Amino acid sequence: MATVATPDPRGSQADVHPFDAIPPGHPLLATHPWQRVRVYVWEVPVRLTHWLTVLCVIVLSLTGGYIADPFLFPETGATMGIVRFVHTITAYVFVSSGIVRTYWLFRGNRFAQWRAFIPTNRRHLNEFRAQAGWYLFIRRELPGILGHNALAAATYMVVFALFLVQVLTGYALEAQHGNPIVAGLFGWVPGVFGLGTVRVVHHLVMWLILGFMIHHVYSALLVDHVEKNGLMSSIFSGFKFATRRDVARARDGGIELEEMLR
Repeated sequence: MATVATPDPRGSQADVHPFDAIPPGHPLLATHPWQRVRVYVWEVPVRLTHWLTVLCVIVLSLTGGYIADPFLFPETGATMGIVRFVHTITAYVFVSSGIVRTYWLFRGNRFAQWRAFIPTNRRHLNEFRAQAGWYLFIRRELPGILGHNALAAATYMVVFALFLVQVLTGYALEAQHGNPIVAGLFGWVPGVFGLGTVRVVHHLVMWLILGFMIHHVYSALLVDHVEKNGLMSSIFSGFKFATRRDVARARDGGIELEEMLR
């Protein structure tokens, strides 16, 4: 990391929760606590799988919508065949991206690992309340965090579960078209839940995921505007620009990053 900016204009009377408190004499605050530093947060596999997932969701939604109810282009055998082919290939890319991201839950840095999503201590649990308080205008300052805040992480876990449901139901529908491998792995699903139910769930989950994407963009823009730390650009570059104070008080920051900030 490298120092890239000058002191933050905010004053010293910040609204700090007890679990955000910084011990007196913290090395990161010895000089220029409001000085901004460049922090490498999102590694290449995280950024790559993020954008692959976005692209896949868009393509799968458009092609899946056409398969369910052809629009814009007249339905012909050739057109439907192409759309189904694109939908199938994109689904494989989507699953592959998910496998890579799952692997990176165990191999990635502190911001990418499973501990960033699943609470492992009381401070992480308390962060839910603090983050919700900020969204409800009860708390004036965001909790100290450099990567995923606890509320966002919990939401991502729900979205991951929706992805799994979408994969399961999608391949269950694909099994109806004669692929022997897919039929052998997922052909039991319609037998248990009914083909109609599988179709409805697959369709509804698509809208839930699209709704999440809209909220995700809105909340990212909002937090980026408040924190002014390059949140939006970080998903392209990997870097955020946090103050030394923010690094010191963050749940996923702290004194162990001091050497990297020099």
